[in-house]
Amino acid sequence: MDDHRDSARLLPCSDLEGRKEPRSLSDPNGSCMRRDWAPVTSDRGQLGARGALRVLSLSALGVVFGDIGTSPLYTFKTILGTAEPSPYVVLGALSLVLWTLFIITTVKYVLFAMRFDNGGEGGILALMALIGVKKRHRPAIVAIGLLGAALIYGDGTITPAISVLSALEGLNMVTPALQPYVVPAAVAILLALFAIQSHGTATIGQLFGPVMLIWFMTMAVMGIFGIASHPAVFAALNPVYGLSYLFSNGTTGFLVLGAVFLYVTGAEALYADIGHFGSGPIRFAWFAIVFPSLILNYAGQAALVLDGAPTDGNIFFRLCPEILLLPLILLATIATIIASQSIITGAFSMTRQAIQLGWLPRLLIKQTSSQGFGQIYIGVVNWLLMIVTVGLTIGFGKSENLAAAYGIAVSLTMLSTSALLFIAMREIWSWSMLAAGSVAGCFFVVDCTFFLANLVKIASGGYVPLIFALAAYGIMWIWHRGAAAVSQRLHDALIPVPEFMAQIAARKVPRVPGTAVFLTRTERDTPPVMAWHDKHNRALHEHVLVLRLKVLSVPWVSITNRIRIEQSAPNFWRAEVRYGFMERPHFAELLAQSKVLGCTVDFSDVTYYVGHETVIRRVDGKGLPAWQERVFALMERNAQHVGEFFDLPNDQVVEIGRQIAI
Repeated sequence: MDDHRDSARLLPCSDLEGRKEPRSLSDPNGSCMRRDWAPVTSDRGQLGARGALRVLSLSALGVVFGDIGTSPLYTFKTILGTAEPSPYVVLGALSLVLWTLFIITTVKYVLFAMRFDNGGEGGILALMALIGVKKRHRPAIVAIGLLGAALIYGDGTITPAISVLSALEGLNMVTPALQPYVVPAAVAILLALFAIQSHGTATIGQLFGPVMLIWFMTMAVMGIFGIASHPAVFAALNPVYGLSYLFSNGTTGFLVLGAVFLYVTGAEALYADIGHFGSGPIRFAWFAIVFPSLILNYAGQAALVLDGAPTDGNIFFRLCPEILLLPLILLATIATIIASQSIITGAFSMTRQAIQLGWLPRLLIKQTSSQGFGQIYIGVVNWLLMIVTVGLTIGFGKSENLAAAYGIAVSLTMLSTSALLFIAMREIWSWSMLAAGSVAGCFFVVDCTFFLANLVKIASGGYVPLIFALAAYGIMWIWHRGAAAVSQRLHDALIPVPEFMAQIAARKVPRVPGTAVFLTRTERDTPPVMAWHDKHNRALHEHVLVLRLKVLSVPWVSITNRIRIEQSAPNFWRAEVRYGFMERPHFAELLAQSKVLGCTVDFSDVTYYVGHETVIRRVDGKGLPAWQERVFALMERNAQHVGEFFDLPNDQVVEIGRQIAI
């Protein structure tokens, strides 16, 4: 189709106004951009902008910062479990914590990574797509991006378990008699959380922001209460304390980094959730609320230990007056549920991105709210996460046991992000090798140090998220290889359109009234499904439209560039519809507008033809390895029906099957 661009006209933005879609925004060139959110604007100028910033920042608290905001529940006690809590150890560990938060979360993600958005979307898959735009064949970049995405799946299986367990373990400080009920209660909460996903969380989600605001304010007040008992704790702001402890305690000092890293495990979420709120509200929430609250709480816990408080149990809950302990446990449990919800929602969004980019099979995606495009539910992902998360909760039993397995997956993800950031600095910002290498190199050294410190966790359970991540990576890799093999086989048997139409005329194939729309993956010639239809039915509709979907490596496509259509032969049209990897195709609605492009096809009487390929093994031995072919064939059989995935009218779809040897 690209060979005939001069004859293709573009659909004006105004012709698609009124669609029941997420809001449309105008870009600087006047084209409309679809997003699942839109910044609130006001004619009152600066006052309205500030109000919008506050509203979005409050919402971001409930979605973006759940993981990193609940880490104080379990991380400081994990650090103290690795070494004797002397003043030297406590100040050194606190210094490492504060500077890790600053270097990784604030500098790397908030100040650098969030500046690399792909059409407003963030996350490692969006970054991979962004730097892969200029060159199609970049296997190293793809491998890094997919590995990072797969590792997020692995890490997401532990986050809900460790968060909920750590909150409920506060009951042990109320009375030890409640300890046998901690794990059953955690399992019940997690089961209920995963069970409600199919109903959507739009309504209760409105409460997430205010609840998390209360949570962060509570942590800050508790921290101030702890600091008052030993104000000298602020000496840890001096990085010398952290570096001295790190380099003076040999293996013990190095291994403490594995526990320190737990403080920043939610940093990747800041980058991934740009598309929901924008970078401005996330930065504002981080600097105004989250970062200060975390610093105060960590310092408060350290001050309490320096003042002689016992280190058994959970240091976090010792900051709270005994009379308020039960309300705090309830608030902590709600906060961990919100953190778990954020992980689940993030897994759904990342899965949809992978499907649209062609790295996962078509899965049933349910829209749970008409108010936001990001409100979706994917059953397969939900139940797999539930099984693994509940299994980890029962198998490990305690948050400190899970902490021993936590962090290795996300440290690898951060390494992957650093590598992609280096490429982005070179290609997008046009930085010199020295400048990009210096900045990204610092990030890489820090990430690599934390990764090496986390390697010791493999034997203690760190293999669990790694196995899950490798399984996810393998599925994406096999699916992409299989889909490419099918596409290649289809292209090998293509018939040029003039030749096909000449055959139709020579054989006097009857042209029946109506319009046929043939969905195809091919960019040129006669689509295989059309040839199969002619072969088996020996008839062809009077009007024919060949339709190809092209998913671009950007999250959103302006409506002015949505569709290109051209006439290849009398009554034979070819259209290419373009969507971003965050969008859901709606062919039936879009094609109804094609008349403004000069298309004379009547879509009031239309039949959609889709191909259904049954994958089999090639007999010549030139195809995929047998085990890959079997795995791909299994995924292909269980993928969502093409008509359902593209939201085609059920009573107007005809499926034509054929065997494809790969």
